[in-house]
Amino acid sequence: MVKRFAGRVVLVTGAGSGIGRAYCDRFVEEGARVVAVDIDERKVQTVGAALGDSCVAVQADVTSAQDNERAVAAAVDSFGRLDVFVGNAGVFDGFLGLAHTDNEQLEKLFDPVFAVNVKGYLLGARSALPKLLDSGGCMVFTASSAGSHTNQGGLIYTMAKHSVIGLIRELAYELAPKIRVNGVSPGGTFTDMRNAVSLGQDFGDDRSVFDAPGMGDFIAASTPLQRINDTADHAAVAAFLASSEAAGITGVVVPSDGGYAIRGATGAAGGGDL
Repeated sequence: MVKRFAGRVVLVTGAGSGIGRAYCDRFVEEGARVVAVDIDERKVQTVGAALGDSCVAVQADVTSAQDNERAVAAAVDSFGRLDVFVGNAGVFDGFLGLAHTDNEQLEKLFDPVFAVNVKGYLLGARSALPKLLDSGGCMVFTASSAGSHTNQGGLIYTMAKHSVIGLIRELAYELAPKIRVNGVSPGGTFTDMRNAVSLGQDFGDDRSVFDAPGMGDFIAASTPLQRINDTADHAAVAAFLASSEAAGITGVVVPSDGGYAIRGATGAAGGGDL
């Protein structure tokens, strides 16, 4: 594999499993040194142990400005610089919709989903900004097909991921020409995405969203390519966007969704469960 990131340092949030772990693996394979950040101490230390001297593991809560600053400091202390910030940490909302969720549930669910999926990206970007300006670096965020389509999550997750796409576009404008900002928009992927119960909220259970029986067949049938994209598929897109080969690209969100965005009419006109 071509070492496009030799001598460069990449910080990845939500790195303990799933897409974030795939990002870490890909960047290290391409020569980068990686700071893996996750709220789960056990998972992130496992990533660090697997990647050896090329990785520093940091247990941190992305909803904390102080923790984001500490993660950036770890990059500089360990490797002397920071070239790429990858915002990836996220939680799900259990597919909850408005009609079947009461006000108390909405209040409890809104804060953790937006705190991790939106504020976590914003705080990470702000903490990384000075070092990225020093290195002429870039940012890549994990969006979602829920950021531009309906019925890819519940109401609050969909709102949050739409916000992520707005964040990518606004930062791309504000930070040009010095820093490029782009996003990867995965469709359904077998990953360790958890519902907000992972943050102590009283919703659903703590299994991965994709543990449900038949989920794989359902996802594949909904895409023109009839496949479920792997986490490595998304990592390849992120690596391209972070590389010098994408030097002319900013403010772009690349669908990595098996063609979901062009699938056309599928039957039902609406959710229709009132």
